[in-house]
Amino acid sequence: MIRPSAGTGTAARVAPADAGGTALVHVPAPLVRNPGEPLDLAAVRAIRVNRSAAERRAATLPARRTVKKQWQAAWLLKAVTLMDLTTLQGDDTPANVRRLCAKARQPVRPDLLEAMGASALPIRAGAVCVYHPFVAAAVDALRGSGIPVAAVSTAFPSGLAPMATRLAEVRASVADGAAEIDMVITRGLVLRGEWQALYDEVAAVRAMCGEAHLKVILGTGELATLTNIARASWVAMQAGADFIKTSTGKESVNATLPVSLAMVRMIRAYRERSGVLVGYKPAGGIRTAKQALDYLALMKEELGDRWLAPDLFRFGASALLTDVERQLEHFVTGRYAAAHRMPMP
Repeated sequence: MIRPSAGTGTAARVAPADAGGTALVHVPAPLVRNPGEPLDLAAVRAIRVNRSAAERRAATLPARRTVKKQWQAAWLLKAVTLMDLTTLQGDDTPANVRRLCAKARQPVRPDLLEAMGASALPIRAGAVCVYHPFVAAAVDALRGSGIPVAAVSTAFPSGLAPMATRLAEVRASVADGAAEIDMVITRGLVLRGEWQALYDEVAAVRAMCGEAHLKVILGTGELATLTNIARASWVAMQAGADFIKTSTGKESVNATLPVSLAMVRMIRAYRERSGVLVGYKPAGGIRTAKQALDYLALMKEELGDRWLAPDLFRFGASALLTDVERQLEHFVTGRYAAAHRMPMP
């Protein structure tokens, strides 16, 4: 993270933390990708989640973990670097995808960064996420930026196309340059407890990804219970998921803190069992800077500082960026700007 440093003007400036802090710009050691492991059905069936306890634990975060002033600005700049800027609409075009890519390259207005003393920091989005037909356009628009392109695949958002069709879509997206694949599982497999079939589905997509990282979307709002969510998380990781992700953003209920708690504790248990680090992506419904801070606090408390980097944590929420920018403008000027001053494509 970054800590406050005395400055001039309407707002204090921010500066990189010392070695004991959580750096805003941190280059971690390269991750070993999750190789997966054989499905352990006994371990899956032994998983239980106490919903009341999870909800009580999650409810403590917003009130107990707050940051203000320079520290809040620092956390919000960190949040920007963890966002997957996303456009998944039926009226998407190559032009609006290119605009989104431009926003990913420069997500915060330069004058705000200059006022905070952060102009030299590489503040950019974690990735750009699009449908398959726009992968090539996004790759071209982001060339040289280091920002990966993620493609939603496997018949997003339902995941109900024939397996051959879903795998062909993954293969095509990888061929067009997608560095990440966001696959949708068949939710009915979870609801019926068909864990071997779910494992086989994720493993087949993982094999088709090649070098592209695999983010597995569980569709948590449609899985009925936290126990189902935790079990599906575990099966996805055993099948080789590099990330587990809450939602498509199209469900009636998307990311929530209790769901996130259940999923990140499965990530922690998997690390303790296998030594492998798996990423987490809450997606859908995260629209305010305050919510982003709550999720960052959750990750820091449950998994530690290593998960505050884009190779292990992402927000799937484009609408979030506008509110974060407004909060940063308030930090610099003392006033909230109109949303059109922070335009999204």
